[in-house]
This record gives sequence, C-alpha cells and structure tokens, in this order.
Amino acid sequence: MLSFPTPVVAISLFALLFFSCAEFKQAGRDIGHGTRDIIREIGHGTRDAVKAIGHGSRDAFNEFKKDIKSATD
Repeated sequence: MLSFPTPVVAISLFALLFFSCAEFKQAGRDIGHGTRDIIREIGHGTRDAVKAIGHGSRDAFNEFKKDIKSATD
C-alpha cells in the first residue's frame, strides 16, 4: 500500500477542492449572467412594445383632438 505524508495528502485535497470550487463558481456565474441577459432582453422587448402602443394611442388621440378642434372652428 502506498503511504503519503499527511501534509501532502491534505495539500493535494485542498488544491483539488479549491480548483473544483472555482470551476463550480464560474459555471454558476456563467449561468447567472446568461439568465440575467435573457431576462434583460425580454424586459427591453416588453418595454419597447408598450412604448409603441402608448405612442400610437397618444398620436391617435392627438389627431382626434385636432379633428374635433377643426370641426368646431
């Protein structure tokens, strides 16, 4: 059976755990950033659609007011 000194085993396990944790942290970050970007794009698309609807309604209302004003003059 192989016998390694305890400090070597402890340092090796620590290094293995440290680097694997870094990989898991990076993977979590990548997933989190991807999710954030997708949600942001959905939000921007929704905002743009609502803005277009609002501007269309505003423009139609302003045209209606102009028609009423010109009809009463």
